[in-house]
Amino acid sequence: MPPTRRAFLIAGGLAPVLSTRPAAAATWETVINNSFASYTALESTWNYRYPWGSDHNGTARMYGSPSDHNHVYIASPGVLTLKATRITWNEGNSSADPHLPIRYHSGAIHARQHLLVNDQFPDWEVKGEFQAPSTRGTWPAFWLTGANSWPPESDILEYKGDARNWFNTYRNASGQWSSTIVNVSNPGAWHGYRAWITKVNSTDVDIHYYLDGSWVGGHRGADFVGQPMWIIINLQMEGSSGSPGPTSDTYYRARNLYVGRSRT
Repeated sequence: MPPTRRAFLIAGGLAPVLSTRPAAAATWETVINNSFASYTALESTWNYRYPWGSDHNGTARMYGSPSDHNHVYIASPGVLTLKATRITWNEGNSSADPHLPIRYHSGAIHARQHLLVNDQFPDWEVKGEFQAPSTRGTWPAFWLTGANSWPPESDILEYKGDARNWFNTYRNASGQWSSTIVNVSNPGAWHGYRAWITKVNSTDVDIHYYLDGSWVGGHRGADFVGQPMWIIINLQMEGSSGSPGPTSDTYYRARNLYVGRSRT
């Protein structure tokens, strides 16, 4: 396990984060692990669809439940699969801005446990391995978003119709987005995506992003402290990833999903 508060020795980006309290004052604990081993494990740790329902900002409507595994399923122990399927009938428009017409059925899950950075839990690690689609019209994501209000948001994995992953943080000290965009060789192969989040003062966090174990960028997240966040995995379609999207089924897979935190 990582130390409870580490120094990030990096060239550029954020300044090193150094502990201001003894490491022995905190213990590390696992929050989520092995949650894709079975449907029992999945459903005890995750809820189906988005926290707010079935619709979001693309053309896919999310389906899934303990009795409906057409779009969220475990094909083999330890591997979660989300599947998007093009529909041929009129299902109206998304209930979420920008209210695009629904053209796909797809899948999403969100963790029952919130991620909350505060004095008790100042450090968090969120990571997983993913096979992500990256063709035009596919919009997979692994992200954090405010449970009570938006912002905050942190996007650990987000492909928008090509082979670039967007590591995003909203908001920064200027009230804007910070983005680190990384070209990824073959996103459809297994790659590791990771965020290390640490409290740096009474309101802000530093978020360090990693791809396949290598540090790629660090952002300062303003007003993250004390804001519970949802952990979401979803396969959205079209929208910011372009259109038209694929007519054949699209798959997005996840394994080794882990969330841990320090407790003081």
